[in-house]
Amino acid sequence: MRLNLQQAYGGSYQFTEDDNPLNFELKRMNYETTCLLRPAWLQRIKFIFAVVACAVGCFSYADTVQFKDCYARWSNSELVFGNSHFERKWRIQDGLLIATSFRNLQTGTEWIRQPFTNPAPVTPDWRAAAAEGVTITTQVGRLCVTEEEALQVLVTAIGNTNLISRFRIFPDASGVEMFFDANGISSASKLTPTGESSTSAAEGLEGDVAKTVGTASDALENMLLTPRHLRLTQVKFMDQTDIHNELVQENEWMLLNERNLELSGNLFALENPITGEGLVFVKFAPLPHSRPQKSAFDCEVNATERQVCFAGQGYPVVLLAYSGGSAGRTAVLQDFQRQLRRYQPGRDGLFLSNTWGDRSRDARVTEDFMLKEIQAGAQLGVDVMQIDDGWQNGRTANSANPTNGAWESFWSANADFWQPNSQRFPHGLIPMADAVRAHGMKLGLWFGPDSTGGCTNWHRDADRLLDLHRNDCVNYFKLDSVKLTSTKALKNFQNMVDRLLTESGGDITLDLDVTAGTRAGYFGVPECGPIFVENRYTDWQNYWPHLTLRNLWKLSHYVDPVRLRMEFLNNSRNTTLYGDDPLAPARYSPDTLFATVMFASPLGWFEVSNLPEHYQKSVAELVSVWKREREQLFSGHILPIGEAPDGQCWTGFASVSKDATSGYVLIFREQSLSAEWSLDLKMFSGGQKRITKLAGKGEATVAGNRLNFRIPETLQYLWLRVE
Repeated sequence: MRLNLQQAYGGSYQFTEDDNPLNFELKRMNYETTCLLRPAWLQRIKFIFAVVACAVGCFSYADTVQFKDCYARWSNSELVFGNSHFERKWRIQDGLLIATSFRNLQTGTEWIRQPFTNPAPVTPDWRAAAAEGVTITTQVGRLCVTEEEALQVLVTAIGNTNLISRFRIFPDASGVEMFFDANGISSASKLTPTGESSTSAAEGLEGDVAKTVGTASDALENMLLTPRHLRLTQVKFMDQTDIHNELVQENEWMLLNERNLELSGNLFALENPITGEGLVFVKFAPLPHSRPQKSAFDCEVNATERQVCFAGQGYPVVLLAYSGGSAGRTAVLQDFQRQLRRYQPGRDGLFLSNTWGDRSRDARVTEDFMLKEIQAGAQLGVDVMQIDDGWQNGRTANSANPTNGAWESFWSANADFWQPNSQRFPHGLIPMADAVRAHGMKLGLWFGPDSTGGCTNWHRDADRLLDLHRNDCVNYFKLDSVKLTSTKALKNFQNMVDRLLTESGGDITLDLDVTAGTRAGYFGVPECGPIFVENRYTDWQNYWPHLTLRNLWKLSHYVDPVRLRMEFLNNSRNTTLYGDDPLAPARYSPDTLFATVMFASPLGWFEVSNLPEHYQKSVAELVSVWKREREQLFSGHILPIGEAPDGQCWTGFASVSKDATSGYVLIFREQSLSAEWSLDLKMFSGGQKRITKLAGKGEATVAGNRLNFRIPETLQYLWLRVE
């Protein structure tokens, strides 16, 4: 027996009966079975590959493919995807797809009341033309080494120009990811965003409700929704945090008369306020203002028809079903982000320190200084010691002596720009690599990918970073300074990331800086590592612990907290600059500062060797407890609780295990006048709960289904384990 299966992206592979069954099946899993579907009057032949299932749990036959609990089924007229969480159906009509069903299998709710007239995904050119046929191609595997495995399905509408849509079904996701890019045949990518508008003017003449619905220039999803009562939430994110502090804004509409409401953004939620069930749409792209491939809008809603269209091709998108209101929405968003970058203890959620926060910039960066930093970091409990700008031979515009400093065009400035500075590090980086290894730590570096010509030097950047990884044991890189102002630049940056992750086997972790410039943002490259969110300094009085906590709390509703690198500083510096402000950093105990960021990926934004002894002791004690608990903490759903931090309220986080029987609660009393607060434990299932105090000041007791806190002092916290 010999099968010749064509790979989705080109090439062919031959398997013979000489392979043992397990090897045969493992090989076959990474390729695809193909079935050509045409309208009945065109159909001439149907290719069938039947393979016996093996212990891996993947099998295919005729018109069904299954991987774990994920499945895809198709016929001449219907396409079905699903897993244990959801099932979606499309009608195949004239070679295009029309959504007919989206069922939340956890609750039984059907979200589509009837098929919409317009197909999706589609471009304007394809709306008017019927396809000759449809090719369905399936494959099991990963697009990136850091992802979970998924069942991938390519749907190709065959015509003068083929229209290809890629769908991926992950086992632990409540919706299917879709990627569609017909840039070559559609003018949609040349459009510019219109912002928020309503294109239908009210003229004051009463009559029947208009039945017209919006028609997007390109559509990714087009649906008529079932619930009569719907709340639409547009979530607007902001990066370039050097000039912005409020990073999340929510706009809400109780949908009734809005027609042709056109909105831009990366994330939208449609929720039935009666049941708390909803759909949440995410576009994995840079934020709209930084997006090189533009669209007229990302979401169009006609409230009278309960019709929603999501648009803007060229980026992966997902539509997820959820229940349980905002907490349930947060949980499914975190679950899906963990499919794109699976949580790996020992690699993710680590405590990283970086000297730049004390504003010495590169002035103190030398071998002797960094060896002292490593020694002090080991005592503090740091996992990753990162050397910021200054380790390299080239000088940047951010140097303490910025004369002739480069920014963005590093390779043209100096061919040896990214070699270790021979005066500061006469023995190279090996002494630091040896020192961190001796203390059970890891080494990190700052790096600026070259933006010249749309990141055309990405190969050289990747070569250098891989060389530093292999020869100097550098696993963590903070990527800064890059400008992704074109589709070419974004693609080349993605190519660099893919190569780094692939060739390191996922051991390289990249912190993507979003503090300035035109960057990939919170959703552009989710598989690579944390987002470096803020530069805040006591020197400039722009570090306020309650505002960093606020940004973490608000972002955590939508961005997996382990993907957020959040800072705490040395609050003994620059105390006079804050005067007697009641929210000054110096009014917080050092362990409270660490607590504000320990449900994310903590960043010690300071020179560790410059910390006062009492600061070091206070933080080290909490870090040791946190390290003991963090794997279980990060394995749960991390949910913001209380109110949005503003310096005056009770606020915090809960980590709830996947089975909802146990977890953690971290609560902060800001400047609230009340020393007592209460939390409903409905997020935890089961009966009576036992609590254990892990750290902080104050006490807590369980009374029925409520957890009652008492924290006598303001600007303090309490951390509990719930079982």
